[in-house]
Amino acid sequence: MFWQKVAYGLLGGLLSVCSSGGQAECTRMVVSADPAYPPLHWFDGDTLQGASIDIAKRVLSDLKIDFEIRSVGPFPRVMALAERGEVDMVATLKKTPEREAFLLYPKTVALQNPVAVFTAKDLPLAYKDKSDLVGLRGAMARGNVFGNGVDEYIKDKLNVQEVNRPDASFSLMLMGRADYFITGYYTGMALIWKRGDEDRFVAKEPYLVDTPNYLALTRHGKCADKLEQIDARLAMLKKAGVLDDIVRTNIQRWKNHPVMAER
Repeated sequence: MFWQKVAYGLLGGLLSVCSSGGQAECTRMVVSADPAYPPLHWFDGDTLQGASIDIAKRVLSDLKIDFEIRSVGPFPRVMALAERGEVDMVATLKKTPEREAFLLYPKTVALQNPVAVFTAKDLPLAYKDKSDLVGLRGAMARGNVFGNGVDEYIKDKLNVQEVNRPDASFSLMLMGRADYFITGYYTGMALIWKRGDEDRFVAKEPYLVDTPNYLALTRHGKCADKLEQIDARLAMLKKAGVLDDIVRTNIQRWKNHPVMAER
């Protein structure tokens, strides 16, 4: 009888683990983002703000999933903590094979942020595509990746230095130490608006690539099983136009109050 009770106890524990997929319960989702990428996400000295953060808040609130918006430092640290499972959601970022090794992506795109080449307006550059950047000096924010072959092209063909903060790239161009800056279109424009430099810099067209941005969940945390619910809610909000409204609202919010603190 004793061993029968033990067996039933072990079987019950096994069934409990199997029913939960062997994963601890997701009681609170930790959400973080790059602190220096306005108007999509930025740290204002108090908390993370931006379109990505507001989309994450809306989705998780609608799903009644408890969450915490946590600023953890520069983007490489955000990604390191996500890889370790200490950050549950990264809002938002592009999909790459390297990131998919530790991140899960929903099917639904949260927002689009085309990758653009920014130059000084007086730079005599006849730009038609990325091959026109060969032989020039470029800059990009540390930790940024762009997808769709752009990262490999930068590594193999271009001379691009990494900076800790994206706004430093415009200073490099003004000092004659860089000819162009590669970043997301909205982020580049947000930094130009903050500087009041609309007359000095321009985003070249065509864009390098227009890859989508996603809310991504770590594979190694407690909340990976929420991916399908998040995807379904994103799809509903996207169809209703809510996600586009959130992006527009945050572009205007940044224009009205372009404050980004050191983090």
